[in-house]
Amino acid sequence: MGEVFESGCMHKKIKIWESDSGALQSSSEAKDFMKAILEWMPSGAKIAAVYKKKSDDGCPSIAFFERNGLERSSFSIGEPGDANVAFESLKWNSASDLLAGVVSCKTHDAIRVWFFSNNHWYLKQEIRYPREAGVMVMWDPTKPTQLICWTLAGQVTVCNFMWVTAVMEDSTAFVVDNNKILVTPLSLSLMPPPMYLFSLSFSSAVRDIAYYSRNSKNCLAVFLSDGNLSFVEFPARDTWEDLEGRDFNAEVSECKTALGSVTHLLWLDVHSLLCVSAYGSSQNKCLSSGSSETELHGPYLQEVEVVCHEDHVPDQVTSSGFAASVTSQTPLESPVMALAWNPSKRDSAFVEFEGGKVLSYASRSGFMETRDSVCFPSACPWVRVAQVDVGGVHKPLVCGLDDMGRLYINGKSLCNNCSSFSFYSELDNEVVTHLIILTKQDFLFIVDTEDVLQGGEAALGNVYFVIDGRKRDEEVMSYVNVWEKGAKVIGVLNGDEAAVILQTIRGNLECIYPRKLVLSSITNVLAQQRFKDALNLVRRHRIDFNVIVDLYGWQAFLQSAVEFVVQVNNLNHVTEFVCAMKNEDVTETLYKKFSFSKKRDKVSQAKDLSGSKVSSVLQAIRKALEEHIPESPSRELCILTTLARSDPPAIEESLMRIKSVREMELQNSSSDDNSIKMSRPSAEEALKHLLWLLDSEAVFEAALGLYDLNLAAIVALNSQRDPKEFLPYLQELERMSEPLMHFNIDLKLQRFDSALKSIVSAGDEYFPDCMDLIKKNPQLFPLGLQLITDSEKKQAVLEAWGDHLTDEKRFEDAATTYLCCFNLEKASKAYRECGDWSGVLRVGALMKLGKDEILKLAYELCEEVNALGKPGEAAKIALEYCGDISGGVNLLINAREWEEALRVAFMHTEDGLISVVKSSALECAGGLVSEFKESIEKVGKYLTRYLAVRQRRLLLAAKLKSEERSVIDLDDDTASEASSNLSGMSAYTLGTRRGSAASVTSSTATKARDLRRQRKSGKIRAGSAGEEMALVDHLKGMRMTDGGKRELKSLLICLVTLGEKESAQKLQQTAENFQVAQVAAVELADDTVSSESVDEELYSFERYALKTRSTARGSDAFSWMLKVFISP
Repeated sequence: MGEVFESGCMHKKIKIWESDSGALQSSSEAKDFMKAILEWMPSGAKIAAVYKKKSDDGCPSIAFFERNGLERSSFSIGEPGDANVAFESLKWNSASDLLAGVVSCKTHDAIRVWFFSNNHWYLKQEIRYPREAGVMVMWDPTKPTQLICWTLAGQVTVCNFMWVTAVMEDSTAFVVDNNKILVTPLSLSLMPPPMYLFSLSFSSAVRDIAYYSRNSKNCLAVFLSDGNLSFVEFPARDTWEDLEGRDFNAEVSECKTALGSVTHLLWLDVHSLLCVSAYGSSQNKCLSSGSSETELHGPYLQEVEVVCHEDHVPDQVTSSGFAASVTSQTPLESPVMALAWNPSKRDSAFVEFEGGKVLSYASRSGFMETRDSVCFPSACPWVRVAQVDVGGVHKPLVCGLDDMGRLYINGKSLCNNCSSFSFYSELDNEVVTHLIILTKQDFLFIVDTEDVLQGGEAALGNVYFVIDGRKRDEEVMSYVNVWEKGAKVIGVLNGDEAAVILQTIRGNLECIYPRKLVLSSITNVLAQQRFKDALNLVRRHRIDFNVIVDLYGWQAFLQSAVEFVVQVNNLNHVTEFVCAMKNEDVTETLYKKFSFSKKRDKVSQAKDLSGSKVSSVLQAIRKALEEHIPESPSRELCILTTLARSDPPAIEESLMRIKSVREMELQNSSSDDNSIKMSRPSAEEALKHLLWLLDSEAVFEAALGLYDLNLAAIVALNSQRDPKEFLPYLQELERMSEPLMHFNIDLKLQRFDSALKSIVSAGDEYFPDCMDLIKKNPQLFPLGLQLITDSEKKQAVLEAWGDHLTDEKRFEDAATTYLCCFNLEKASKAYRECGDWSGVLRVGALMKLGKDEILKLAYELCEEVNALGKPGEAAKIALEYCGDISGGVNLLINAREWEEALRVAFMHTEDGLISVVKSSALECAGGLVSEFKESIEKVGKYLTRYLAVRQRRLLLAAKLKSEERSVIDLDDDTASEASSNLSGMSAYTLGTRRGSAASVTSSTATKARDLRRQRKSGKIRAGSAGEEMALVDHLKGMRMTDGGKRELKSLLICLVTLGEKESAQKLQQTAENFQVAQVAAVELADDTVSSESVDEELYSFERYALKTRSTARGSDAFSWMLKVFISP
């Protein structure tokens, strides 16, 4: 598509034609292009060409043209005036982000690789060859970072490049650009390249670097494209700001032995380097390191000793006086993928070979293969080692990332979609506490190293790092959604900074502060009791101030409040902290997702829930302010803030402090003493501060509560209230006597106890007002009785109290109260209302009623009590007060108190009464026998129906399981085919009637409870989903009640006493058969509910009935039976 032609002036143009029609689309301006070198970017965005600029004095430049022929940008490939540089070829890689070119220089040919970022072209790599080698290059069509080089002699070299983030552990960033290294400490300034703090210049292009920053030493080792080593020693970090904008020329170090072509470079200690070098290739002929030629061939792992013959100049960047020599060489059988320093062992490193095998290397000892050797499942070009704390022992954590995005920890897979990772140490040392992982979906995960050590893939697993759409809507604090697509993690700021540094695709730097790291940093700061730093972190990152108290433990914080105030030493910051206090643990609410309890995050784990957190903390701070901070207006305002923010607010105490300031101002108004003005704010300023913190109405009411009308007026004026609203009220109060003023103020503030005390102290003429207050506020009756000493007035208070209790239907308490004030008529009426007939008769005796009046009263009470459903109580009245023997016996029979009825009949030796008792007992026994028989039949029907429904349900469930269908999809009507007759089963009718329980139990309360249960449960619908459990509940509801058992036993004893042994025996046997049937049916139903099959032989009713009859007779449930009638 490109065509180059010569014009008359020896300049050329780039022309572009349409591939389909052949029409000319565009052409560029005429340029002095070199050798017709054109390379179209695979993405189609730009065309790279080489031409000479007049401004560069013959030095060639690479220019980039758009498809419309316009020049987009360009850069020079050599120094201005260097006309000896010529281009042989240009090649784009398949990803269109790297440009390789073969450059012919005066003494050598060089393969150069450029990269574009942030509108700047960087020369990232230069590989030199002899001119006679005739080197050529091409990129692998499928692997964007693989460059293939070959020479005329047939030597083929495959270069696999990898991006190495040169941001070190101390957050120092190094950017390689040709023969320069741009240095920027990111902890001081977040400068995106190509900007920098200062730069280093070398004699030739930089190929590899290694940085050492330990034990207050900062050294940089640089391998250059000409084969030389250069060393740079930096001053202390706190002096780097003075180096801004400077450029330092680094000298080449003396090297006594040949280093070869270095591909990996690493510091073991300050005097020792570890590197991987290749010997025997054409490249080595262009390398100038070493004083003599070497006969070595192939790759070697070399240790290089570094010696400095000159003293380091403080506060200066020095590079002179260094010498290097190879001290040991180890031949390598397979290529080395990466070197990583081992922070857990001195002078040692990890070496990863092709295939993923990792070996440990120690200085002067060589390779060591141990039981804990790591092996990655695949080759990992990016390997870093973190030092972690495992039970107080520091151990290495080897992390590897392969080309596919799989992240391995000590050989185990942790994440399979990782794009980049880094380490964070909250202690600002070499012990790593968090692993920072950025996934290909642009989610940044913060993982505790403890979670990784608890099992790696088993503890977290790859699923942990996969976020679907549903999880994105939730508040999940384990990750941060990175807004820049394709960004990479290039480093972190350790310690208190708690920052993660990202680099976007376009080259800019972004600094984010994940909440998890910030909270972890705050926890670490609090553990060291650095309260000022903790407060600064909270304010900077807008964290809830309660985190400081809740992480430290508010009970422990009370003991450290003085230290907190002294360290912060900023009353404005303390005031902010005080205003934010609230009665909740934010680590359990707002920051619950961060799981503080998983480790030692909470500084003080002891928690005492007694007391108020806010009030206790603010009281401790207030005390610390008063004792350790000099008097000043700011201190007084801060103290007022602690009072206003207490829970509940101490408004009155605050007003008292303002009142004292106001009084001092009035006393010193005539003098020129300024000490008070310097130590305390004005009363008006303090009051405005208090009104800013609290509701003005609450402050006004508190001022009234102090009974200080002047102070209340000042509060009202400063709260911008209309004087017409409050002045008339205050003037009216001022005209009243002191007790009446207190009374009216207390009424307005609803302080009724205080109001009652004030009105009582006002005198007897205000007793009606006192009674009105007590009647409107009944809780004041006890206090009124205590305050009022006059007996007549006490009687009036008691009677009013009794009337109030009567209105609230508390008749028994009302009767007692009436008795205290000797109002017998009302007491009698109250006893009668609550049904206490004995109380009515007692009061009647106190009222000196005559015999006839007592008798009349007794007959009335007897009828009333019987009407209330208490025939037994009515019988007592009839026998004891009315002398009605016949009526009393009939009432006892109605109450089913057979033994008592028979005793009274025998006591009065009346044959007619005995016969009445006997006939009633026989009639009741006959009715019970019929009902028990009917109930036995119902138990059998209900149980049969239950077993049939249960069996059908299990069969249907098995069928559905085999067809992989849900039971919910089944129409319940398919189970409605009854296998037994439903006639005679009252639970399936509109009116549910219980069997023996209803007939045996005559208690009104029991019947009412049964009716409520029936109304609540409703009828059982055949074939419904809940039919099984409804049948079981119905069987359980048919049991005999305790009241029914007592009545049954009393009836049996009565029958035996009257000589009706056959009737008694028949009744007991029938009742026993019913109870055995009911208990056996319930046990059988309970056993089959949890069973997945119903075996007719195992779950037979006869078997359960026989078991119940043999084992349950001695139990409390059958204690109503008479032993004489128990069958063998």
